[in-house]
Amino acid sequence: MDGMLRLATLAAAGASMLAVAASAGGATSPGLIVFQATPAPGQQAQLFSIQPSGTGLKQLTKGTYPALDPAFSPAGLRIAFARFGVGIFVMKRNGTGLHRLTKNPRDAYPTWSPNGKTIAFVRPVGQKWRLYVMPSTGGKARQLKQTPPAGRPTWTKAGILVPTGGDLVAVDAEKGRVQKYYGANIDAIWGLNSVALSPAVSMLTYIGARASDPGDMECGEGACQRFGLFLENLKTKGKKPHLIAKDAGPAAFSPDGRRIAFATNGAIVLRSVTGDTTTTISTGDVVPTTGSPLAWR
Repeated sequence: MDGMLRLATLAAAGASMLAVAASAGGATSPGLIVFQATPAPGQQAQLFSIQPSGTGLKQLTKGTYPALDPAFSPAGLRIAFARFGVGIFVMKRNGTGLHRLTKNPRDAYPTWSPNGKTIAFVRPVGQKWRLYVMPSTGGKARQLKQTPPAGRPTWTKAGILVPTGGDLVAVDAEKGRVQKYYGANIDAIWGLNSVALSPAVSMLTYIGARASDPGDMECGEGACQRFGLFLENLKTKGKKPHLIAKDAGPAAFSPDGRRIAFATNGAIVLRSVTGDTTTTISTGDVVPTTGSPLAWR
């Protein structure tokens, strides 16, 4: 009887500890999507967060300069972002603890190293965008001079992945030497700054030029240049990317890689990567923009 009582007591204690962990925001804490939106007509675009369920809308940044390009730290507790005309910043997940990292007004597209200690970003040098790294707590930025002209970077365990010349390449974090070509098919003109990678680096999305709709004469004698969101499977060689949404903004993959989120028509859409199943999230009077990537963690 004493042994059975002891087992029952341990089981109850374990259940209690799991309940406390869940209430403290452990593995059961909800995910979060961070996106750029216009708070009100005439105001500068800022960063907002919302849960994938469509609840918990919260404004994270304020100011006279637009905030864009959010990126979660590996643990999901901090967010790096760019403020156009100012530099790169870091803040806590809830928008507090704002800390400025750089002062170059055109620094863009920050991404975190897997251990969270370093941030990579791009900066214009002459006529090209070049890759830089710096401590995530602040300090001197260092150019990776052997990296080719780069678009939006993504830092993974396989290295820093950058779109360049219509392809995706992996470079090392010390000197920027190219280590691998992925053979991707990215729009080399319009798509480089909108590339998003799935967590397993098996798929990517980008914004690229698309064919005009029949009868499109909005620009006068001819059709306007139109754009769309494309999805590409990196594991299937020779297969062209396919258009999954017209006139949408850059996407973000869910943490499990099964869905993507993107802004279109004044709302956020969640879409399965293996089908056409979609869910639309309303953000009320806050209007999501299509000019900045989202982040999902």
